[in-house]
Amino acid sequence: MKTFPSYQIHHIYLDNTLNLPVPGVNKKGNYLVFWWRDIALGQFFIDPNKALAEKEYNEQLIKAIKPAIDFYAKNENITGKWEYWLVHQMFDDWKSWMEALFTKFTTMQVPASVPVSVIICTRGRAAYLQQCLTMLKALECIPEEIVVVDNAPADDTSKIVVENFEGVKYIKEPRGGLDIARNTGILNTTLPIVAFVDDDVSVHPLWAYNIWETFQNPAVAAMTGLVIAAELETEAQLIFEKHWSFNRGYVDKIYDTAFFKSTLAKGPPVWEIGAGANMAFRKSVFKKTGHFDELLDAGAAGCNGDSEMWFRILAKGYSIHYNPRAVVFHEHRKDLKGLKKQIFYYMRGFTTAALIQQKQHPEAGYKYKLRSLPRYYGRLTIKEFPYYRFQFKTLWAEIRGSLSGILFYHKHKNRILNP
Repeated sequence: MKTFPSYQIHHIYLDNTLNLPVPGVNKKGNYLVFWWRDIALGQFFIDPNKALAEKEYNEQLIKAIKPAIDFYAKNENITGKWEYWLVHQMFDDWKSWMEALFTKFTTMQVPASVPVSVIICTRGRAAYLQQCLTMLKALECIPEEIVVVDNAPADDTSKIVVENFEGVKYIKEPRGGLDIARNTGILNTTLPIVAFVDDDVSVHPLWAYNIWETFQNPAVAAMTGLVIAAELETEAQLIFEKHWSFNRGYVDKIYDTAFFKSTLAKGPPVWEIGAGANMAFRKSVFKKTGHFDELLDAGAAGCNGDSEMWFRILAKGYSIHYNPRAVVFHEHRKDLKGLKKQIFYYMRGFTTAALIQQKQHPEAGYKYKLRSLPRYYGRLTIKEFPYYRFQFKTLWAEIRGSLSGILFYHKHKNRILNP
């Protein structure tokens, strides 16, 4: 059996030095993530057994971080020859300019805690939960409330973990389903901002602060944040990161009524807004939109509850902010079997949600996206036959998931449209 090369993740802090070691030839690949202090700026991959000359390395570095730096420079109305300083290793000029660029993010007074409720939905993963709670309690700025929803547990292991953390609220939800657990969590929080984090993520020390800071803008009803891969040790993890990634980039984005109206005719790509592994809401918005659709749970229609919620929020005229300074690190599924199952439910949930949204909003263009799927998958099936390498190893899971979503929708149409 052919061994798939893993990738080593390097977090490179450009506020320390520009005299960076260029990764040499290595059997492992390299995944480089660049930072300025606590702000992630960009990334790029170096394939296994490939070396970059210094010039090519600098070109890739500039290409990776330019969108973020240009975004911040435009917002702060600051200009400078940062690319020249970087290429010519003029660290003092580079650092002075970058310090000025990020002043408001590096000099803010960070409180010890913020009024944010964090919900962790978990099921039978006590070790992950232990790590997640340990990190949340050790943040530079901690959330004032943490709620663990134990979803249809087979034993008391998660409850025992929670009992070791003072002040963490434990809720047992006997009904299985992620969106059921999410709704139970919302109903058991007491603060005006509700954030969700998966039990298999690590969070940046300023994650809770940046969640809270986002909602200081009263126009924001919900938000998502940056999700960076925690490891890329297996082929399945690399397939996910390169082709199904939760990472939505390093630049702030606002999704609002203008976005919704401009994309409605073709079907708003709400799945691009962000992932449930790192999302938060103004709790009051649920009174206007309703809670998560429990029919879209894994085991029912599939996954997609977060994207379907983005659609409803936008349809009601509210705004969603993607804030890349709210960072978590996600551990992707390591084995292909688990990845295929995940992709099956993604596509099943996507198809069901698209059909629901199309029925409830006839002007939406999801029908065109769904009608294009047979031709799209037919072309890929023929083109990649008979090997189906790398990302195409999940092709049959995608096709089966899409068909299953269509069947689920028609079987449960009356219940879905007349809850």
